This record gives sequence, structure tokens and C-alpha cells, in this order.
Amino acid sequence: MSPSPDRRSFLQSSAIGAVAGGAAFLAHLPAVSAADAKVDPNLVRLDTDIEPLVRLVEDTPRDKLLEEVGARIKTGLPYRDVLAALLLAGVRNIRPRPNVGFKFHAVLVVNSAHQAALAGPDKERWLPLFWALDNFKSSQATNQKESGWRMKPVDELKVPTARKAEAEFVAAMTDWDEGKADAAAAAVARHLPANRAFDLFAKFGGRDYRDIGHKIIYVANAFRTLQVIGWHHAEPVLRSLAFAILKRDGEAKPDGSAVADRVGIRNAELAAKLPAGWNAGKPDPAATDDLLAALRTGSDSDVSDKVVSLLGKVSPQSVWDAVFAGAGELLMRQPGIVGLHTLTTANALHHAYTAAGDEPTRKLMLLQAAAFLPLFRKGMGDPSKLAATRIDQLEPADENQKFTVEDVFATLSKDKAKAAGMALSYLAGKPGGSRDLIDAGRALVFLKGTDSHDYKFSTAVMEDHAHLSAGWKDRFLAASLFWLKGSGEPDAKVVKRTRAALG
Repeated sequence: MSPSPDRRSFLQSSAIGAVAGGAAFLAHLPAVSAADAKVDPNLVRLDTDIEPLVRLVEDTPRDKLLEEVGARIKTGLPYRDVLAALLLAGVRNIRPRPNVGFKFHAVLVVNSAHQAALAGPDKERWLPLFWALDNFKSSQATNQKESGWRMKPVDELKVPTARKAEAEFVAAMTDWDEGKADAAAAAVARHLPANRAFDLFAKFGGRDYRDIGHKIIYVANAFRTLQVIGWHHAEPVLRSLAFAILKRDGEAKPDGSAVADRVGIRNAELAAKLPAGWNAGKPDPAATDDLLAALRTGSDSDVSDKVVSLLGKVSPQSVWDAVFAGAGELLMRQPGIVGLHTLTTANALHHAYTAAGDEPTRKLMLLQAAAFLPLFRKGMGDPSKLAATRIDQLEPADENQKFTVEDVFATLSKDKAKAAGMALSYLAGKPGGSRDLIDAGRALVFLKGTDSHDYKFSTAVMEDHAHLSAGWKDRFLAASLFWLKGSGEPDAKVVKRTRAALG
């Protein structure tokens, strides 16, 4: 789909400003003394053009940062530089431990905020990034309180040569060796093309279930952001990413016995046995229904076996339809943190599936996406306490009443299930109305989003809506309402500050 004129002009102006301006934005920053400009030798060095802006983000108090950045934007600071500074400040100042989540969402959410900004209305386009800047300051303070961790320079004596970069990275990640992985990740950033680096990180980021999908979410979001800000910023990002992927719940070195590891080990073996033509089957709605039924009650191994039995005869699209529908159904059954991550993780695994050039990695991502759903279901607790809602039985509200988008989101603040039914009625009566619902849902996240999950979730489901077969689109979108924002909720405090800063 080609971008709209407004979106196209935004992309062009951002790109032109970033390229033509180069380091021109530095002229608008306040004078910096020699002492201030000296980089702490105990901190990782960043690209010299972006370092001053990253320092501004790091050092400016939270109650002044939006105003400082807003002033620079009004005098020419390009969008892409703000995005780069936000990501780099995050990876340098926030430790992805003890969980690849919680405070680290300040890093995980950067691409989601960017994607939301690209798709959002012109007048509100800076809101997601300003929200993310403010959120970074909160996470930075938490990190400082917990450990004071900041990323140090890589040990240059241990960085592999270009010839050895890939092999040493694979060996280090396979052995769960953090020290060697850190040095090898730096070599990967320096010597490998971005597409090959992505294949390597996706393979290891998607291999285990620890932290309910946040590892592969980080892989997808980090590389997608680097595509915008430039590969020359990759080294600190990939070092942070390798450290996050090697998080292992206190185990010295996983031996493969933990459930989080077993599912990936088994799926890698199954993926290797898939025959040529595994992705050449035809779409089959009946197969989607069959797999969806298996996702409701089967184990991870049951589901993987089912997928393997289908591939070759059935298109991977029919498998992905079941994955997305199954994830949406779990959210409906328990609209909470675990439920929403079924969708954000499926989004990341699907991105890895489509973006990877390595066929074994693509196969693994598909099998993991299906097999993770029973693990999510189990993580929701006692099955008898989950709602019995089924996405394929979600019914439209009163067919004799015409509902508007405003009706749907007003009701959402009071009754999620009723709003979902109203959304189905609206969509049935207005072909193409999904765009109106998506635009309204995104705008409400801009205005009322208060948590990283609001941006991560909304960006994921609105993107994945386009990846579903026609028969599932409306139900999937209706299911997503179980986590979106209703119009009756209060505006986020950062909205007023952002508008004032840019006014």
C-alpha cells in the first residue's frame, strides 16, 4: 500500500532534513564546555554527531526534557536524530536485567512509538516520541536506583576479526557466554551486513520462551529502528541486544531441560526435517480452524506437530491466521499482561519470519509462534478461571442498530465485550471501516496511553491486521479492543506538556 500524501510528505521531509541537515542541528544546542564534551572513558562511545543530543537526553531533568527537545525541534532538529538519541540513551543507560521488560520497556517501545508516529495524524505526530522520551527518564531513574548500570566500552582486545565475527558470535551465543558474546556482537555490527546480522539475532532471540517473548520483541524492534536511524549506530544496540538475549533466570548455563528451552530445541529439530516445498501449500480456512482448536487445548509439542503435518499441503498464511486468531482469543479470555504479550510476541515472530533471509530461521519462527501460545495459555493460570470466550463465536451487537466509531470507543471504557460486538456490527455495515477504527484507536492511544504496552500492543495489532486473511480481519480487530483505550479515559499528562513544548 502506498503512503498517504500526508504520510509521504512527513517521510520525505524527515529524510531530507536528516540527510541535508547532517550535523547542522548541533548549532542549535547550547554551548558545551570542553569538560562537558569529554566522553566518560567508562562509557561506550557513540557516533560523534549524535553524542551531544544523547547527552542532552541523559542529563536533562525529566521535568525539563520535553521542553528542551521541543525548543530544538522548532529550530530544525530532525525527527530521525530524536529517534536515534532516544534509542541510544536507552541502551547506554538501562540494563536489560533482571528482566527483558519492566524498566527496559523504555528501549523496547522505541520502534512502536516510531511506527505509531508514522501512521498517526500530522498534528499529533510527535506525541509518541515525546511520551517515549518522558518514559525513558522514568526508567533511567529506576535503573539508577537498582544498580546504576551504564554500558561500558567493549574490550577491543577481544573483538573478533571480520573473518571470525559470525562464527565467534554463534559460538558465544550457543554457549551462553556473555563476555565473548559482547565482543562478538561488536564485531557483527562492524563487519556484517545488517540483513545477515538480523538472521543471527533472530535465531537466538526466538530460541527460548524466557520473559514471555521480550527477547524476540527486542530483536525485531531494535533492527527496525536501526533501519531508520542508520546502521552506523548499530554497535551499542547489538551489544545490548546480545546481553538481553542471554538472560537465563539465574542458571549458569541452560542445559536444555527447562521448558523455556525445550520448545525451541524441539522446534529447531522439526524445522530441519520439513521437506522442500514446505511453504508452497494453498490457503485452507478449514486447516486454520483445525489448528485454532488445537491451540485451545494442546501442548506446545501437540501444536508444533500439527503445524508440521499441515505445511506443504497448507500455506503458511493459514497457520499465521490461526496464530493471530489464537493470540487474540487468549487476550479476550484474560485481558492482562500475559494476554497482550501473546499478540506482541506473535507480531515480532511474524516480522522475523518475513524479514529473515535464512530459511531455517524462518521455519523456526513459524513453529515458535504457534508453540508459544500454549505456554502463554498455561501462564494465565487456572484454565477454569479464564473466560470461555471464543474469537470465532464473537457475535455482532444488535444488527438493527447502526453504531459509529465514537459509539464503539465510548462503550469500550465501560464494557470491552460489548464494544467488540459493536465493532463487528460497524464493520459489517461499512466495508473498509477498519481504517476508521484503527485511526480512532491509534489517536486514543496517543492521547490516553500511559504505559509502554499501550504503544507496543496497538502498533502490533494494527500492523498484523493487514497480515490476516480477509475472513479473520474483523474478528481480530474486534478482539484487539480488549486492550485498546476507550474515549472515556483521561488524557495522559504528557500530552499537555508535549503540545506546550511544540506550540
